[in-house]
Amino acid sequence: MDLRRAAEIDFGPLVDREFHPSPAAWEDEVLYFLMLDRFSDGDEGTPPLRREDHGNAVTTEEDAARWREAGARWCGGTLKGLRSRLGYLHRLGVTAVWVSPVLKQTPFEETYHGYATQNFLDVDPHFGTKEDLRDLVAAAHALGIRVILDVVLNHAGDVFAYRDDVTDATWFGHPYPVAGFRDASGEPSLPFGPVSDVDGAALDGAVWPAELQEPGVFTCGGRIVDWDRYPEYVEGDFYGLKDLHLGTGETDRYTPSRALQTLARVYRYWIAYADLDGLRVDTVKHMDRGAARYFASVIHEFAQSIGKENFYLIAEITGDRRFAFETLEQVGMDAALGLAEIQDELEWLVKGRRDPRGYFDLFRDSFALGKDSHTWLRNRVVTGYDDHDQVRKGDWKARFAVDDLGHRMALAAIALNVCTLGIPCLYYGSEQRLDGSGGNDRYIREAMFGGAFGPFRSRGGHVFDEADPVYREVARILAVRRAVPALRRGRQYLRQISGDGVGFGYPGTRSIVPWSRIFVDDEVLAAINTDPLLPHTAWVTVDAALHEVGDKLVCRYSTDPSQGGREVTVEARNGRAVLLTVPAAGFVIYVRR
Repeated sequence: MDLRRAAEIDFGPLVDREFHPSPAAWEDEVLYFLMLDRFSDGDEGTPPLRREDHGNAVTTEEDAARWREAGARWCGGTLKGLRSRLGYLHRLGVTAVWVSPVLKQTPFEETYHGYATQNFLDVDPHFGTKEDLRDLVAAAHALGIRVILDVVLNHAGDVFAYRDDVTDATWFGHPYPVAGFRDASGEPSLPFGPVSDVDGAALDGAVWPAELQEPGVFTCGGRIVDWDRYPEYVEGDFYGLKDLHLGTGETDRYTPSRALQTLARVYRYWIAYADLDGLRVDTVKHMDRGAARYFASVIHEFAQSIGKENFYLIAEITGDRRFAFETLEQVGMDAALGLAEIQDELEWLVKGRRDPRGYFDLFRDSFALGKDSHTWLRNRVVTGYDDHDQVRKGDWKARFAVDDLGHRMALAAIALNVCTLGIPCLYYGSEQRLDGSGGNDRYIREAMFGGAFGPFRSRGGHVFDEADPVYREVARILAVRRAVPALRRGRQYLRQISGDGVGFGYPGTRSIVPWSRIFVDDEVLAAINTDPLLPHTAWVTVDAALHEVGDKLVCRYSTDPSQGGREVTVEARNGRAVLLTVPAAGFVIYVRR
């Protein structure tokens, strides 16, 4: 029987079982974010995409128009499809899958992305069923993969319409009159109030659970125009997505609304029902900090009560780092996501267009954040460079591998991401060098399984290619990361280099970029080469307190297989240094012999 009210949830039978435990440390994990509609449809009969098929969907303008339009609609990815590809992720080395929202969407729109929830108590039929979600999580756990679900608190879908006489409902600091809740066809034919007892009212109309139909649940303030003006960005609608009133008061004295209490109960239900390991909370910037703190407290307490002592809440907080980390500390969530500075510096460092200090210094100013050790950042920020929004890139968005330079440097970008501070997160398809580009989000949301909106402007072929050189090398790098604690938990230092062994300085563009991770008394040296065409050799500084002249470091990983097992000798240069050669666009890891 379908749930209609959050109050109907019976937690007794849900929590009377053993749950999958939390990890000891989330910085040990490697996240993989996927848009469920675009990842896998489970069709094992789809052939692999051949290189000569790239562009086969855009050979004529008519074909290209059909391909573009397909990207704006549901493409067919499902929970069962994701389950069928868990082995692909496991062999890559992924240990936690972050899944885009799966709850039921407004049925009259193509909200394939999942952020327009109409029924918070059910899974969208495009994705499958509640049971499919539960089965996916169980199958992932059997492979050692945790599951983080993307959830929304700030808003619901476009579940009601403003009155016809409201010509332009932009935020102006006052509520607008509402015509009614939308029915399954999108018409505002339902009363703007409780509809559960209205003849003919169905779960496809209005908003559910029924507690969200009560007066005062929505702010009705119109859409946001200025995304940085307070309180507009907190009280306004997210385009057509309708803002929820979550409560009132200062952060320390916040009174949660009935709507917020209802949603907290709903997400406790999904944690227990599916045995989830974490939540990624959407648009935290656009919520009252008191609301986010209330939610974090309720969810953490519930998770601990069922044995998930380190259940992780990842907050999407757009803006600069100081704003993000100040918000993170005030709301009590565990890690920040959506830090444009980190994404931007990482991308352009690897492409040889930024001073590497720009990226590494982001992890060195912890005192300015009120922290006395930069290792605080190892589990307080989720790092990456591609994502499904790319707000930082404005109107024209593109994946890292969009051009020849990005194609060549793709492995180096992933290597830098997964072997530096933070909880690394790969955006789906990066390991296959997907290259989406265009003036709309759809182009960076290709369907890996092919279909009508396949990657590389194709149709009909999948790209789950485990023989691809980037996929294969990432799997090798992640295996080393699992085996070497310093690469997951160690302090981090950008190292100085020298061409002649005499004059040392920090690396510039088109050079070796080396860094150390130090854990207890163990130093691991890693380096990328930002030159896509030529190998580079340089003296690289190491910690003089940890190495004696004559000590050896051995190559644990290199993109040049002939370097595997090669030893380098510590010499008395700039304190202590070793001579490294890094292949073009390559990556190396050296450890103590």
